[in-house]
Amino acid sequence: MRSLPSTQDRCRILLQKWRRELVLSNREHSQLQGELIALDQQLERFMNRRLRLAVFGRVGVGKSSLLNALLKKNIFATDVAHGSTRKSKIVRWNQSIKNLNTVELLDTPGIDEIGEAGRARLSSRIAMQSDVILLVIDSDLTRVEQKSLQALLKSGKPVLLVLNRCDQWSSEEQTKLIRSIRRRLPPEAQKLHIEAVSAAPREVQLHHNGLARSQPIPPQIETLRLFLIKFLTSQGELLLALNALRRSDNFCQSLSRKNLYHKKVAAQGLIGRFAAMKASVVAANPLLLVDIAGGLACDATLVFQLCKLYGIQIKGPAARSLLTHLSGQNVLLGGAQVTIQITLSTIKNLLIMAAPFTGGLSLAPAAPIAVAQAALAVHTTQVTGRLTAQEVLNNQHCTNARPEAMLKRLAASDPEIRSWLNNWPNAINNQPDQLRALLP
Repeated sequence: MRSLPSTQDRCRILLQKWRRELVLSNREHSQLQGELIALDQQLERFMNRRLRLAVFGRVGVGKSSLLNALLKKNIFATDVAHGSTRKSKIVRWNQSIKNLNTVELLDTPGIDEIGEAGRARLSSRIAMQSDVILLVIDSDLTRVEQKSLQALLKSGKPVLLVLNRCDQWSSEEQTKLIRSIRRRLPPEAQKLHIEAVSAAPREVQLHHNGLARSQPIPPQIETLRLFLIKFLTSQGELLLALNALRRSDNFCQSLSRKNLYHKKVAAQGLIGRFAAMKASVVAANPLLLVDIAGGLACDATLVFQLCKLYGIQIKGPAARSLLTHLSGQNVLLGGAQVTIQITLSTIKNLLIMAAPFTGGLSLAPAAPIAVAQAALAVHTTQVTGRLTAQEVLNNQHCTNARPEAMLKRLAASDPEIRSWLNNWPNAINNQPDQLRALLP
């Protein structure tokens, strides 16, 4: 009996199929080129089990020293002067991790030498390029570190907090410091793992001439190294899978926003034309049945035209589902519209019939009634158009081919994945409010 594929293998198969079937127009490819490159890089790391671990932090906290200690080689530049790392650098970690072919270590520039907007961009870029992030600090949390931590958490990538230079404090001082750091953590980071290390410790030695000199001693990072090995062995491939799914879903969101933005103007023009047509029919025509039939015909034609605009086949099951949902939502709207139209048409017809007996004076109120009918027609057409566009949006987001749907299915079937996603802000939420803002 064949065993079921693992979660990672299922993700790999689903994402390969989704990426293979992803077809972009020249305009979409041009507008999303940067995001598409980042997506393909994330997918390539997942397919090849190549995990990337980045260090992040202020200038001079010992990021490069920490990486050198993990590598057991002085590869990353360090200096007593702050700011030795001017740009990102990637080096392969010569540590064997089960279920991973490669682990890369990424060194990054300091976050306190640039403005707040620059830090946000740097946080986003580093999170995009990595799978796990070590936020390195060397004292209590500063405001810069708090804001950077919040930005990193929003990216959805796991963050581990590393307290460096612990050789400077006694055991009691270190315990108090870690307690203070936890108090300063944002609510969503209260369970964040904190590891205390000393990446480049020094020890004072007394020379024979009586002078005291500090000498480097071996790094004290063994607990961090063992934690990383255990963490990446058990979670590394799963993280690659989930990061790939999230990156794919983020790309889908960007693609939806771009497409909705371009179709919004066209949809508004379409709704406006049908509103004007419907208004002229119901305002100028004296026959009630023609008013109602003409208005409903305009609404039905508008729905089909919007389906074509948003790319739903009129004869397909998606369109049938759309019309079913719309019919339910339009019951109250349609009932109110018909009731008001009957009332207004009846009054208008009575005024017209009374014209011979009033010397034409009764025709004067008929004009405002016709205007009211036209305004009602415009309003109901606009509401119908918005409902149609909203249902199209819902239909697009419910498709099982979307990475978002893959995430939901995996979260429903795998408690471990559900636990990870619960710690990710907006991991499954597709930010519908932002997308609805792009509707007509």
